Amino acid sequence: MGQETRMRTGARAVMEVLEAEGVELVFGYPGGAVLPLYHELAQTSIRHVLVRHEQNAVHAASGYARTSGRTGVCFATSGPGATNLVTGIATAYMDSVPVVIFTGQVPTSMVGSDAFQETDITGITLPITKHNYLVKDVDELPRIVKEAFYIAGTGRPGPVLIDIPKDVALAPCQTPIPEKVELRGYKPTYQGHPGQLRALARLLKEARRPLLFAGGGVIASGAEGYLRELAEKIQAPVATSLTGLGAFPEDHPLSLGMVGLHGKPCANHAVMECDLLVGLGVRFDDRVTGAIEKFAPQAKIAHVDIDPAEIGKNVRVDLPLVGDIGCVLKELLPLVEPARHPEWLERIKTLRNNYPLTYGPGGEVRPQWVIERLGEMTRGRAIIATDVGQHQMWAALFYGYTEPRTFISSCGLGTMGYGLPAAIGAALACPDKQVWLITGDGSFQMAMAEIGTAVEQGLPLKILLFNNESLAMVRQLQHFYYDKRYTAVKFTGNPDFVRLVECYGAKGLRITKQEEVVPVLAQAMQEECLVLIDCRISEEEMVYPMVLNGAALNEMLLPE
Repeated sequence: MGQETRMRTGARAVMEVLEAEGVELVFGYPGGAVLPLYHELAQTSIRHVLVRHEQNAVHAASGYARTSGRTGVCFATSGPGATNLVTGIATAYMDSVPVVIFTGQVPTSMVGSDAFQETDITGITLPITKHNYLVKDVDELPRIVKEAFYIAGTGRPGPVLIDIPKDVALAPCQTPIPEKVELRGYKPTYQGHPGQLRALARLLKEARRPLLFAGGGVIASGAEGYLRELAEKIQAPVATSLTGLGAFPEDHPLSLGMVGLHGKPCANHAVMECDLLVGLGVRFDDRVTGAIEKFAPQAKIAHVDIDPAEIGKNVRVDLPLVGDIGCVLKELLPLVEPARHPEWLERIKTLRNNYPLTYGPGGEVRPQWVIERLGEMTRGRAIIATDVGQHQMWAALFYGYTEPRTFISSCGLGTMGYGLPAAIGAALACPDKQVWLITGDGSFQMAMAEIGTAVEQGLPLKILLFNNESLAMVRQLQHFYYDKRYTAVKFTGNPDFVRLVECYGAKGLRITKQEEVVPVLAQAMQEECLVLIDCRISEEEMVYPMVLNGAALNEMLLPE
């Protein structure tokens, strides 16, 4: 008998576009309405990773995208499958991560009838997607999918959702894949305006205390080389946002580290004393600025961003410049004259000496010290993923990032449970690098079922879990703002995390004393399987520095 000829359905057309876009990996969780896609997926070379919860499919796709620089992809079914994606989509949206999400939907004849497992997922996600589609005509599918990848990965990156009714996915599709995408009204600006570029060059020439402030946009555009060249050419110090960690090597003499409510003291003071602040791919959100009216009081502010809506949204801007950070810096460099700022750099040196990053009092095992040792042992060879809480800030402050795309965390939305699935995505994207998840017992329990996914995929993840049996960042807020009334922050039913991962076939280790830290970290690094380290710390540990509500960045609390 001859080879069976398969009808080209809408679902098959989707797979053709995925293959044309070079997609190698999809994260997802199947269900009735999305089964046409899964039926066709099984007949491609695209690898599918079965997560344990749909939200984690988006997080894993995000971790994949952030470490690889490619667009992540995930699948989910209709109804609860789709609504479970919402937090993951919002997380990707807030951090400008390119992800394309496919959801199944009830047949078009049932849309709006409150059918079994029907939800209006395009309506629900409208505020948290860069764009979304409800596909009603199968012959539009090839164009829509190609557009989705174009929209997700160009301009300011972000998530795009495609909702495909089951009958559309099963219908015959005759339309070829379009060769290119043309979207009227969507024309991201990449090149900087020549006049504004010259104006920025003049500001840099006139400045006596310039400060470059690098955000996630630098990494998204691959502009870290241009940033370093500019900083060295004009001898300007560089601070970063949380999403910008790794955009400028922290072992560089011009590096100040992270700015913000838990920023490094020297970086925060530099913002308050500079006379020119150049924001590069940053949002100037409230976690960065502290009290807006007190932010950078002596500085002219230049803001470069590919998204014009961000410029002037949160802080006053003296020089706006719309464009891709890589393109803008490449165009700016020939216009900028070499400069030296010996008095400013001497002041920076004084600030470093006067305001060192220190721990303050604590328990038997100091988490800050643990992360410093981890940095010394893995820096340049590892990717660090975090969840959200005190451990996230310690990881940001004490590790010391030297390369882009080596720090991934939920920075804008602050999503607990992000870290483990994101680490899975990172490990699949970068098998040549060791991936460490730094997490807390609160965050870890929101997604710990994904240990099963990691073991199933054979991923040798390393998990450093700071266990204080407490929601300690919430406890810290209660300490400073709510009269030390510690309500609903104590865990009394935690599992034995070592035995938990051993049930999955992974390895568990413990740290209960400071002298155990380096040997246990070294042992974990040598293991070829997933390893979780249960590191016991005090619930009374604090994150310092801390800028309280209404305070300026230089009015931060420091450890006693």
